Amino acid sequence: MPEPGEWTIPEVAVAVDLAILTVHDSSLQIMLVKRGIPPYEGMLALPGGFLASTSEDLDHAAARELHEETGLDARALHLEQLRTYGTPGRDPRRRVIAVCYVAFSPELPVPVAGGDAREAVLMPVEKVLKPRTRIAFDHKKIIADAVERARGKLEYTTLAAAFCAAEFTMTDLREVYEIVWGEQLDPRNFHRKIIGVDGFLIPTGERVSRQPGRPAALYRRGPATVLHPAMLRSRP
Repeated sequence: MPEPGEWTIPEVAVAVDLAILTVHDSSLQIMLVKRGIPPYEGMLALPGGFLASTSEDLDHAAARELHEETGLDARALHLEQLRTYGTPGRDPRRRVIAVCYVAFSPELPVPVAGGDAREAVLMPVEKVLKPRTRIAFDHKKIIADAVERARGKLEYTTLAAAFCAAEFTMTDLREVYEIVWGEQLDPRNFHRKIIGVDGFLIPTGERVSRQPGRPAALYRRGPATVLHPAMLRSRP
């Protein structure tokens, strides 16, 4: 420890990273960018970057970086802070503290790369998290944490509806759970549990035919935010 009077505030850089999760092509996918500058030039990474100035708000920085690197508008996403990452050496340029945001969205438009990003893509998280897939910095760890946040929140909140379109069927909602959790659910038990949560779904009064059989009822997301009782996934 330094002697009294010798200590100074450590100089660190602050960055924001964004883990944007969506359900696309029947899989849970995450938005990544191909870096256009060193370090890790050409490698896949999460969208993000440093604060523009010492006066920039973190939420503003996250929205700005999202728009600059992918063309997406943060106002159209469910965006929340995941956690802060600050392990020494996580960035070879200097000591960097990164505040990571996670977003959950229905099927996203095709991302358009910009800023320091050479390309923006959607990739299945199952592929991203494979040992042989190379991801810049410690972003693979961040992605794993974001996926676990999504899986956990589906157990005790109504977040699953954030992955659905404005109007959706019970099957659409169940498929979100199955894709995010990676397990099959009994349709009847699922229907009973969801209908039993007051305010989760609002019937539109309309029906839609997407396959042979009786047309399926359409719903909108209701005001409820908490699942009670919780709907727990199977665990190995």
